[in-house]
Amino acid sequence: MRKFFPFVDWVSDYKKGDLLNDMVAGVTVGVILIPQGMAYAMVAGLPPVYGLYASVFPLLVYMFMGTSRQLAVGPVAMDSLLVAAGLGALAITGIENYIAMAIFLAFMVGVIQLFLGLLRMGFLVNFLSRPVISGFTSGAACIIIFSQLKHLLGVDIARSSKMHELTYNIIQQVGHTNVYDFTIGILGILVIVLLKKWNKNIPSVLVVVVLGVLAVYVLGLQQFGVRIVGEIPKGLPSFLIPDFDVKKGIALWPMALTLALVGYLETISIGKSLEEKSKEDRIDANQELVALGTSNIVGSFFQAYPVTASFSRSAISGGAGGKTNGFALFSVILVVLTLLFLTPLFYYLPNAALASIIMVSVFGLIDFDYPKTLLKYRKDEYVVLMLTFLITLFIGIKEGVLIGVLFSLLLMVYRISKPHFAVLGRVRGTEYYKNINRFGEDIEIRDDLLIVRFDSQLFFGNKNYFKKNLMKEVNAKGNSLKGVILNAEPINYIDSTAANMLISVIEDLHHRNIRFYIAGAIGPTRDIIFNSGIIEVLGKEFLFVRTKEAVACFDDPESIQGTNRKIAHQREMS
Repeated sequence: MRKFFPFVDWVSDYKKGDLLNDMVAGVTVGVILIPQGMAYAMVAGLPPVYGLYASVFPLLVYMFMGTSRQLAVGPVAMDSLLVAAGLGALAITGIENYIAMAIFLAFMVGVIQLFLGLLRMGFLVNFLSRPVISGFTSGAACIIIFSQLKHLLGVDIARSSKMHELTYNIIQQVGHTNVYDFTIGILGILVIVLLKKWNKNIPSVLVVVVLGVLAVYVLGLQQFGVRIVGEIPKGLPSFLIPDFDVKKGIALWPMALTLALVGYLETISIGKSLEEKSKEDRIDANQELVALGTSNIVGSFFQAYPVTASFSRSAISGGAGGKTNGFALFSVILVVLTLLFLTPLFYYLPNAALASIIMVSVFGLIDFDYPKTLLKYRKDEYVVLMLTFLITLFIGIKEGVLIGVLFSLLLMVYRISKPHFAVLGRVRGTEYYKNINRFGEDIEIRDDLLIVRFDSQLFFGNKNYFKKNLMKEVNAKGNSLKGVILNAEPINYIDSTAANMLISVIEDLHHRNIRFYIAGAIGPTRDIIFNSGIIEVLGKEFLFVRTKEAVACFDDPESIQGTNRKIAHQREMS
């Protein structure tokens, strides 16, 4: 029960004082959620009411099944843009069919997340490195901002998920800008920014919504062409089975998989960052997949499009004093009251006001500092970030993620194929053996002995690199070289291909009358040394616990005590 329904943990210890805290947090989040949900639905290309539909049942499901006590689930900008990009690439005619596809997409995303969670595949998110996420997020944020210019300018601009196409479409229509829409949008941005700087506790988003509605209603701005939300259907979302279609599923599965992983990554990263601040450790990565998947599946039967965790609303829930997942109940109650009684109040809400909310919220997703840090210290990762960013901008959001992950993996493969190879020497006056390039004149360098360290596992991908560097150093020593010591402490695995290479290297060195020693091998590596045939060529007497013992044996073979050799020869098969 506790495994699949973590709410049992907090509800059993629920206190009266928690109720007031959760109520305040829930209402505060709900006040922000209502206009944000409507705005993000517009980003997804859906009528605003579907943002409210996505803010009811998914929140309730996560409240019972989620492991984080601060995460606020619901519509978010990133997923909304991914929905728009994915569905926009398909030939969908009519808003009804578009809505049906968005709901079916939510079901597919939920199924993928639930399936991965039950199979305990949460580790897959590790393949989305931070440079990829930063580049993708910043690129997507730019596209979201540009996509909202049609509401800010009050003109019709063809939808696109590619920056160059959006820019071209905007330039063509900029001459038809509605001054009133533009003024409302700019003022909305200024109000949100200034109120946040003045006092973060003021619900600036709600202020913009109220002022926008009042301005249109009192001043009659509708007659000047100001575009408004219009009539929002009253009532709760009805139960409706998604429109299952195999052909649609085949067309949507790449976007569904992207949404499932990106949404999960957002949830985990937000949850972990909140836990670091609160000094808690409750998040279960696989259960979060199950909770998100179930939330999306259940939501799809009540006309919701894909949801995930929101950083801004999650931060608000914690800042407002929320103690448990129960705060979500009060947010849902506020959304339900809005759907039942308050939708007429949003009739005069200008689209430009919603656009200002989206643009300010999304601008915060653009990371300026991290690329600067990478450019200074990690240029290879900077290339991956910029590549992901540019592909996301000009080719596509889905392609940006996939190609970014591919290049990130290629970079990882490149690194492990050419790991750090160091020549060691004894630091004068000590028993430490360190990299000769780092300690300069403090290192003792011997012509008759070569000590090397390989900072990686040995496998088929780097065996030639290891052999090339080793033989380069051996040849550099010339005929004076009598012994080679491999410090194997960092080597945690040797595959069969690398084992055969190592055997060949040892035999070659023996033919040159050069003794070979291995020092510092951990238990699993020693097991491989014994199981792979390396020990037969090496000889047990040339396997040591520490580098200094191998050096002592090289200098005086009778100086090493039996205890040290016994430890070095011990095989750990645990």
